[in-house]
Amino acid sequence: MNSRNHLLALAFAGLLLAQGCAGLSVGQDVVYGRNALQSGRSNEAVVYLARAAAQDPNYTLENRLGEGVLTILGRAYYESGRDAEARATLEKALARDKEDHLARLYLGLTLVRTGERERGAKEIQSGLRGIYDSLEYIAADSYSGIYWDPNRILRNDIKTTLAQKSDSPELIASAHHIGTLVDREIDLARRDEINQRYNRNVDNN
Repeated sequence: MNSRNHLLALAFAGLLLAQGCAGLSVGQDVVYGRNALQSGRSNEAVVYLARAAAQDPNYTLENRLGEGVLTILGRAYYESGRDAEARATLEKALARDKEDHLARLYLGLTLVRTGERERGAKEIQSGLRGIYDSLEYIAADSYSGIYWDPNRILRNDIKTTLAQKSDSPELIASAHHIGTLVDREIDLARRDEINQRYNRNVDNN
């Protein structure tokens, strides 16, 4: 290999390393931001998630619901009371993936809080239906779906919320609670699947 080709190879290797480090940094920021959001530290979550979204707005968590960084950031803005930023970010998330039902749910919550109650209620109901259908689809998978909402508590809560009138004050509170439960379910399903498969492997050994 001549010196020119050697330099090109080194440059390419450096580029791959930089991309790998950048991807790792984005993933870490999303994890830290999501943990902060779950712990009620929404302003801190925004810092991590906004930085991650600036580097890679298409970053998606590896779970069956495929929650993206823009959706989590939009939720963090909502919880921080920054409604204009929440709306813009959640609309970006939906432009990227119109099947992002959690983003649609939180967009609806944001719209209601900023006075667009009729459209907001429709978005909330659409988001809830989408989440319900997604959970039904996941649960039908006999391999890993058994770990998702195994007692149908979340899906029953969604059905109860959808039965409420669109102008009911309880709709907003229930929908927001469901959004929190969906985020929690992602972790519970992962934990239960890992624990059961790990214990099964230990028993087999």
